[in-house]
Amino acid sequence: MIVLLVHLAVTLFMTGLIWFVQIVHYPLFARVDSQVFALYHDAHTRLTTWVVGPAMLVEAAIAIFLLVWRPAGVSFQMSLLGVLALAAIWASTWLLQVPQHHILASGFDDAAHSLLVDSNWIRTCGWTLRSLLALALIAIVVHRSGRAVDTVIPDVVIKER
Repeated sequence: MIVLLVHLAVTLFMTGLIWFVQIVHYPLFARVDSQVFALYHDAHTRLTTWVVGPAMLVEAAIAIFLLVWRPAGVSFQMSLLGVLALAAIWASTWLLQVPQHHILASGFDDAAHSLLVDSNWIRTCGWTLRSLLALALIAIVVHRSGRAVDTVIPDVVIKER
């Protein structure tokens, strides 16, 4: 159960973060003074990597783990959907967002910025789907246990210490 809680936590973290990036952070790129944009973007890229990198790696490892070792009641299709959503997120990151960031590293470019914001909806929707799946997974496990959530979670945390 602790794996499921870590899975839920990291997925909800990434979902909240991507919504912030989509609605606030990326749109504000257009308001950064062109004289300092390259420096701003460099700092953004460097610092963001430290925030999202570990979370994305943990999320990927747990998603694969849950595809192979599924809790009772969780279908292969449900786990596969989570992995496929994550694969779409990673593909979008490397094939769409990273190239736009490379262009923006030289200075603000309106076309690159627009594509960055527009294509980031793939990741925003993907992580939202993953959050719903992670919550459903917890609900399935709790339901199958026949116990209330407030008795399952503390029991698991205490037992696994």
